[in-house]
Amino acid sequence: MTENYWSKEESETEFPPINSLLSELSPPEVVEEEFKADFFQGLAGRRRKAALLLMAIWLVTISLHLVSWGIWLVLSFTSLAGIQMLRYLFAQPDKIPPLLSDDQLATAPKVSLLVAAKNEEAVIRNLVGMLCALDYPKDKYEVWAIDDRSTDNTPAILDQLAREYPQLKVIHRAANAGGGKSGALNQVIPQTFGDIIGVFDADAKVTPDLLRKVVTLFANPEMGAVQVRKAIANSAENFWTKGQATEMALDSYVQQQRIAVGGIGELRGNGQFVSRTALHSCGGWNEETITDDLDLTIRLHLDNWKIGLLLTPPVLEEGVTNVNSLWHQRNRWAEGGYQRYLDYWRYIFRTPMGFGKRIDLLCWMLLQYIVPAANVPDGIMAIARHRLPVLSPITALLFVWGFTGMFRGLIRVQAASGKTLDLPLLFNIIGQSLRGLIYMLHWQVVMLSITARMSIRPKRLKWVKTVHEGSTSFNKG
Repeated sequence: MTENYWSKEESETEFPPINSLLSELSPPEVVEEEFKADFFQGLAGRRRKAALLLMAIWLVTISLHLVSWGIWLVLSFTSLAGIQMLRYLFAQPDKIPPLLSDDQLATAPKVSLLVAAKNEEAVIRNLVGMLCALDYPKDKYEVWAIDDRSTDNTPAILDQLAREYPQLKVIHRAANAGGGKSGALNQVIPQTFGDIIGVFDADAKVTPDLLRKVVTLFANPEMGAVQVRKAIANSAENFWTKGQATEMALDSYVQQQRIAVGGIGELRGNGQFVSRTALHSCGGWNEETITDDLDLTIRLHLDNWKIGLLLTPPVLEEGVTNVNSLWHQRNRWAEGGYQRYLDYWRYIFRTPMGFGKRIDLLCWMLLQYIVPAANVPDGIMAIARHRLPVLSPITALLFVWGFTGMFRGLIRVQAASGKTLDLPLLFNIIGQSLRGLIYMLHWQVVMLSITARMSIRPKRLKWVKTVHEGSTSFNKG
């Protein structure tokens, strides 16, 4: 861990750890007031910032159509983004760490595994059984299941499992407990003993050697967190689950390449591991966000921690099987991702995050949020002026990168699983990548919807839960 730019005494004594991020930017009293007013007093501040940003996007996009040099400005930005894409393309990812040997187990770190479960009767039993059978010393890891006010049979199932597995500890949250998943995780942290905290969704499936692979990455003192590659267990079910499987391969590839160029590694919730020291320095999980993982990602990087990715073994999860569930899930993910930029934009620019991380972060904000939001005014002006959309070059770059990332990500996943790349498999991967590119079009609609909705409509801090059905295809070992 590199030396923080704020003093150790301030972060440990005067302020809660999360506020230590801001301790040298303003006087202490002003910092705390600004932080609470800006981020943790409802979402009105977010709406104003979102509306201002959306207005700026429209004005800039329309202006690009009205000035003769607009297309050249777009081509310049496209060239810069293209250079960054080439850096990703040719970067060498970190090597897969070796399995922790039997001799090293005696000095292995302690690990606490957490599962926040709300109405998960269909899948919770399978996960607990897997977590309690990991190939890791029984006295060096524990499993905590937090029943977050379930109304089905989840509480009874967890109590029964606690009698079967000595490592399992169960907490039932009170009816007035708040904070959602973040609140549930924060509640149990003081009772855990792990040097490393692992978090899983109730539908996760893991292999016995997972911990022996993950903990080796934390040997690097700068490593604050590790995300295990996610994969879809029921990927063969239909078009939507096949698309999600390709999307996960793309995500893992992009993550590895971003990390390789000194950019941002990101947490994905299910299968995330966080150093207790890093978690404490960032103030725990934010209970005022709908995506705790993305919010923690930003705060870890602002605190100068590294986030790594473990390619294999993956953590399997149940993919949603219909467009309605996918829409709700991706809207929540997109809104949480957008929130973090609105919440922390000042500190992204004003803290010593590092040039590489800052460029990487801004590049993905441009491609993920700005371009989709700008496509609407760009399309309107293109129709009105009978010309091609001015943002066509950067939109085309985004699609080319998407196909390339899926193709290379799928090849990397196949190689990690020990499969030989022959001609039939190569053609199959090309087909999966093309289908995945069509599937990924939904993100353009989701991002457009989120940027518009957050700018106009006040929204309560809530999310539509993804229902885990424990389907037959998912439960097959």
